[in-house]
Amino acid sequence: MTITPFTIPNPSARLAQIKTRVAEYEWHEMPEIKAGDNRWAYGTDMTYLRSLCTYWLEKYDWQDTLAELNAFPHFTAAIEGHTIHFIKEEGSGKNPRALLMTHGWPGSVYEFLQVIEPLAHPERFGGDAEQGVSV
Repeated sequence: MTITPFTIPNPSARLAQIKTRVAEYEWHEMPEIKAGDNRWAYGTDMTYLRSLCTYWLEKYDWQDTLAELNAFPHFTAAIEGHTIHFIKEEGSGKNPRALLMTHGWPGSVYEFLQVIEPLAHPERFGGDAEQGVSV
């Protein structure tokens, strides 16, 4: 098995295209929901969706998220014809045990970003380095 270092790329051109499409969406083509109707009956509530799109266009910073994701060492490995993407953060201490964390669907490695460092390096958070695990 070959393990290859991996960095999540910055798809800035693609993100610009997506932002343009979201900004230019024809909201008037969406069906109007009457007062008293279940606003989620036929999918996402339009008020909520418009608010989410506005947030994504004006406040969400993909560059911050990308930096957060790439703060840890990423790798890929081919296993039985499938490319597996994983993070491996070596734990502190003389002989850290391994802890395998996997996410389900839907989900992503993003769910684990806040716990990787405390698990691997407890001494940075008031703990003992010998309790660190390789995540």
